[in-house]
Amino acid sequence: MLPAESRMRRRADFTVTVRRGSRAGRTLLTGHLLVRGGDGDQPPRAGFVVSKAVGKAVVRNKVRRRLRSLVRGYLSSLPGGSLLVVRAHPQAATARQADLAAELDLVMSTLVRRQVGALR
Repeated sequence: MLPAESRMRRRADFTVTVRRGSRAGRTLLTGHLLVRGGDGDQPPRAGFVVSKAVGKAVVRNKVRRRLRSLVRGYLSSLPGGSLLVVRAHPQAATARQADLAAELDLVMSTLVRRQVGALR
């Protein structure tokens, strides 16, 4: 479970992150990261998009829980005030946890490299 202050809840945050942030995609998931320069005092926040294409409600919630537990480890490495959206693809429903972790690692390294490099 993510701490309450690390959860993205507002639609506007999701929209701005997807539209203005960097995007990196793989077979199982896509990540969007927006690093905001002036919000260093706020913790980084993460949100998840798991559509009905992934499966029924039980499957979607399972995928969301698995992604939430993986993303928790990355929040401490993100700059303060950054917003992260992780979108699950339908293949994530049948993927193993190790495969999700490997793809999330690749996506996060790409996103951090792009966004932090853009700030310099």
